[in-house]
Amino acid sequence: MTSQQSQPASRKQAANPRVGKGTHRAERQRRSQASPARLAALEACRRVRERKAYAQEVIQATIDRSRLSTEDRAFATLLVLGVTATWGTLDELIDRCLRSPKDVKPDVRDALRISAYELVFLHKEPYAVADQGVELVRAVAPRAAGLGNAALRSMVRAASEFPFGDASRNLSAFARLQGFPQWLAEALCRDMGEQAARELMQASNETAPLFVAENPLCAREGEVSFELSRAKAQVDPVRTSNGSLPGCFRVTPARVLADGRIRHLIDTGKMLMSDASSQTVANLVFSDSQPRSLLEIGAGRGTKTILLEAVSQRRWGSCVPEHVVVDNHAFKLELLQKRARQYGITSLEAVAADATKLSRALGDRRFEVVFIDAPCSGLGTLRRHPEIRWNVTPHHIEELAATQLEMLRSAAAHVAAGGSLVYATCTVTRLENVGVVKRFLESAEGTDFALAPIGGASCFAPSLQSNSPDAHFAVRFQKNS
Repeated sequence: MTSQQSQPASRKQAANPRVGKGTHRAERQRRSQASPARLAALEACRRVRERKAYAQEVIQATIDRSRLSTEDRAFATLLVLGVTATWGTLDELIDRCLRSPKDVKPDVRDALRISAYELVFLHKEPYAVADQGVELVRAVAPRAAGLGNAALRSMVRAASEFPFGDASRNLSAFARLQGFPQWLAEALCRDMGEQAARELMQASNETAPLFVAENPLCAREGEVSFELSRAKAQVDPVRTSNGSLPGCFRVTPARVLADGRIRHLIDTGKMLMSDASSQTVANLVFSDSQPRSLLEIGAGRGTKTILLEAVSQRRWGSCVPEHVVVDNHAFKLELLQKRARQYGITSLEAVAADATKLSRALGDRRFEVVFIDAPCSGLGTLRRHPEIRWNVTPHHIEELAATQLEMLRSAAAHVAAGGSLVYATCTVTRLENVGVVKRFLESAEGTDFALAPIGGASCFAPSLQSNSPDAHFAVRFQKNS
């Protein structure tokens, strides 16, 4: 037996601090008097912070796979999404109640954020929250329990004055009430007007509706709605300002996705989850006739790829003859093609390329339709991605707008004479939407293009309101013949 093997367990853990820390944390949590839901939320919040991960993905990997009761899973999920969406506001409240905010360790702050969220956003009974909050702190740092107790009692008093102003008149107070950074609230007001900005901020804190798409490449018409109804879900066809949206359904409740029959629809490529605005954009990419060629830039996981081919199949009975997808990472394209095959698409051509320098990979190839699903700040999807509002910065938005413009300028060279170039985002900032459109038309590459109607309007730009689909943006440029 080696000296390493003969060490006591405590010394082995010390030799591997990462393992030891995790072991000690798990043991403290097992002994904690905090509720199982709060402990699960605490662990998930730690992973989101440490890994800079998406909250929804962490929830799926931890809470959704846990042995918690249905009620505890729902409460833990609510806490994680809520804390992720409002952590900057929560930190402001916490810092008001600490003598030395910078001295508080990150795992203790994780615990305090959960209690702060319960106090000011869920309006839970204050002293019960404080008692549970002390237990959460003790679960991660027993020696900090006293500090946690003092901070929590102070937070209970401060919460009675939250949001520290008249939210109906004071934008700073309203931003706190909705869990938004003040700079972002001000930027939204400048871009959208105060009333629309307030509606967006309020709606961003609601649970996102569930929309699904039936894939005609794999499913019989009506099969998805039939199976959802059999699973006791309410299924409503979706209509837009232009009429019905074929194959798009709003589904309640969302927990129907856990039903085995519904999982089978997804696994066999018959149904996919996609917001109604995203499905609308896919329907607006094509004009009246099927294009012979389509270049799709920014394909990501392939959701729009599937939706586009579903539209082609539904309208014209076949896939687009030449469909090229572009992404800057080859491994992503491999994953995309695998997913596309699951959904019945077998004729894709995948090209790894820098979307701002497309000619290096595509040469002088031209396409009847070029579609750019541009990387953006994602502010129209805050209900689904709560971490965005506190991670995005004004500089980040400026960088994105510059990249979007370069993508358009690069793509312009690959649009056939008389063809169309469709540009789409899932954000609401003027800089990334109207600003990019204007700068492209003023550029040398944009001189051969003019704005054309899309869906009967100059642009597609639904607002985010209570109970609505996400806010997206899309325009169509037509190239001179």
